[in-house]
Amino acid sequence: MIRCFGVYCDGEPLPDTRDLDLAPSATADIGSDIKQLRDRVRPESTDFVWLALDNPAHETVASLAKTLGLDPLLVDDSLSRQQRAKLETSGAQVFVLLKVLEWVDESSDVETGQVACFIGPGYAVTLHQGSSLDIEEARRRMAQSPELAAEGPMSVLWAVTDCVVDGYLIVGEAIQDDIEEIEQQVFSPKPAGAATRIYRLNRENIEMRRAVRPLVGEASRLSRDDTPGIPTGMRPYFRDIGDHVLRANDMVDGFDSTLMTMLMASTARQDLMQNRDMRKISAWAAIIAVPTAIAGIYGMNFDDMPELHWAFGYPAVLVLMGTICLFLYRGFKKSGWL
Repeated sequence: MIRCFGVYCDGEPLPDTRDLDLAPSATADIGSDIKQLRDRVRPESTDFVWLALDNPAHETVASLAKTLGLDPLLVDDSLSRQQRAKLETSGAQVFVLLKVLEWVDESSDVETGQVACFIGPGYAVTLHQGSSLDIEEARRRMAQSPELAAEGPMSVLWAVTDCVVDGYLIVGEAIQDDIEEIEQQVFSPKPAGAATRIYRLNRENIEMRRAVRPLVGEASRLSRDDTPGIPTGMRPYFRDIGDHVLRANDMVDGFDSTLMTMLMASTARQDLMQNRDMRKISAWAAIIAVPTAIAGIYGMNFDDMPELHWAFGYPAVLVLMGTICLFLYRGFKKSGWL
């Protein structure tokens, strides 16, 4: 389904163009409806029509692309879930592909989707797949900043990108909370299972890296205010987005280092605990070996053995066993083996 959020004139959507659903079954009617909406856009102005697609069929996207003259290669990229995040320009058209991240508290997993934005003269198209983007939040930001919406269709790119990048920071904070929990587990008396949690969290951090890392170069340019095509009034807002992307990238790098250190600490603690257990087992085995050896000697049933017919022989041997075991226990205890 193609949904029209409105034809924006002077920063406000025209009332009769707001929230229109274009039927995906009649592709010819879609093209006709879109042309009628674009006819409402005043030439040589910052007016634009905002169209949103949620998990659309290929035929629907093809009809939209033909009507608006979208680059077919970029359209293919927008439909592929294997594409990396990127920003490209083709003539007067700007294409941005972003990975959408959503943190799931119940499983401590990161769900990944994507959103593609086509920005051109008089139109803005957002196409999202997978993990749902809170597109209504982007609309609210547009409604709260009509002065930005009046700058033209690039305001849609700002609103959508701002929501997506804020999601990166939310996921980063959730990963940070899990890291703090695992740190406590690693250095607790019973660190069993910490390594498994570290591996799983590292996998989620990789998902965040895949979303953020390709945007670092563009974020650096946005932070320097030298990106062409961005209206002057919107440059501070895009600079803020660039700063957030760089912050998210710093979080990813920090998590990598922290998780690796925690994994090494967890492995070292497990090795230490295993060595400690082995020392305890060896110490008790040495203590038990003494009475076992003496009992084995006296169990050989020879006629001529020391103290065999002595009345106090049995208690004397027991006392000897106990004394030797006690000295061994004290020695192992003092050395830290028990």
